[in-house]
Amino acid sequence: MGAVVVFYHPDDTCFRNANRLAERLVCVVVDNTEGSTQDSGRGLAAGVHYLPSGKNEGIATAFNRGVARLKELQCDKAILFDQDSAPDARLLVELPRAMAELSKVNPRVALVGPAYVDDRLGGPTPFVRFAPWRLLRVPAEGDAPIGTDFLISSGSCVNLQAWDEIGPLQDDLFIDFVDLEWCVRAKRKGFSLYGIPWVQMNHSLGGEPIRVLGRAYPSHSATRHYYLFRNAVALILRPDIPWLWKSGELVKLPIRLCIYALFLKPRWRHVKMACNGIMDGLRGRLGPLRERPR
Repeated sequence: MGAVVVFYHPDDTCFRNANRLAERLVCVVVDNTEGSTQDSGRGLAAGVHYLPSGKNEGIATAFNRGVARLKELQCDKAILFDQDSAPDARLLVELPRAMAELSKVNPRVALVGPAYVDDRLGGPTPFVRFAPWRLLRVPAEGDAPIGTDFLISSGSCVNLQAWDEIGPLQDDLFIDFVDLEWCVRAKRKGFSLYGIPWVQMNHSLGGEPIRVLGRAYPSHSATRHYYLFRNAVALILRPDIPWLWKSGELVKLPIRLCIYALFLKPRWRHVKMACNGIMDGLRGRLGPLRERPR
């Protein structure tokens, strides 16, 4: 059993969180900070496996590198974390236990994940299933696992025995919808995903939420909005992605664009980056963002 934590310009709290994880399980830290070297990990405990990338390779590649190291260390499960994740001891015990119990009945369990709590949005966040033109939101309540179509990567526990059959995360998506694409692939190959409602993890879904007509919407930087729109369009064009998910995104994308144009500043920057993302998604141009000349 192990954990993968992805760093990007970490602060002291990130180092403390990783060191606490290493007290309980095998911990691999992949550092995507530009210019990171082995010396950059001096604040980590001796037992942490520190893998500096020297550049921002994206969340998918970082998690893939971390999982590869855990497999070398003979771990059979991996919990994935962003650098600001601070899971409690219950999550580290309950998620692997839930996977073990579920696997007794269904040996093709690929992923289990907690309910996410973002106090700014209200919580816990429901688990989701794909439905025509929308996501079906299932309340994260009760004492039974909830079958789902998608789980956020941070805080999720991956069955590494299923990893080779499903395949790694798609590197060139870089960040947004990386977890969704993997979950869709897992489901397509006959694996199951479960939300564990009695396990919760605090997790900030983006920047300060935007409130429109009484509803809170997560916000991100203009660069993240580029990836969000680009990868959404790229996945909509793929024949192996379920129509049920595509239909929901086709509804949400124009709504998001309107919200960014009206409520985020600088408006032109957010709209420009979103439109650039749409164009690159249509062209199939993935990988890290390449800024266009002014």
